[in-house]
Amino acid sequence: MASYSVTRDIDAPADRVWALLTDASGYTTWNPAIVSLDGSIAEGNTIALVSTVNPKRTFKLKVSDMKAPESMVWSDGMPLGLFKGVRTFTLEEGDGRGTTFTMEEVYSGLLEPLISKSIPDMTQSFEDFADGLKQTAESG
Repeated sequence: MASYSVTRDIDAPADRVWALLTDASGYTTWNPAIVSLDGSIAEGNTIALVSTVNPKRTFKLKVSDMKAPESMVWSDGMPLGLFKGVRTFTLEEGDGRGTTFTMEEVYSGLLEPLISKSIPDMTQSFEDFADGLKQTAESG
C-alpha cells in the first residue's frame, strides 16, 4: 500500500483550522498545492479538486466522513474496489490553544501496485498544503 502523510503543530485553535479546511472557496488563497476546489465541503458531497501536482486532471472526491472539528475524509476510487485513494484530515487540540494537524492519503486495491507507479510524488504537495494551512491559521 502506498501512502503519504504530513503533520504540523499549529499555534491556533482547532475551530480556526477546521474553518479553513472546510471552506472550499478559500483554498486557493492559502493552499499553494491547489489550483482550484469547487463544491461544498460537507459530508456526502462531491468536490472537484485540481492540484499543482497534476493540473490537467480534475479529481472528483467524495467527502465521506466529517466529525467537526476533529476529522474529515475525502475518497475516490474505481468500481469493485480495484483502486481507492482515501485522504484523512485529523485535528487534535492540545492543552493550550494549539492544534496538531495530520493529513494522510492511503492508496489500496488490487490495481494499487500498478496505478501507484503512475501517481506523481505527493511529498512536496503535502508539505505545501500543511505549511499554507499553518501559516494562515496562525495569522488569524
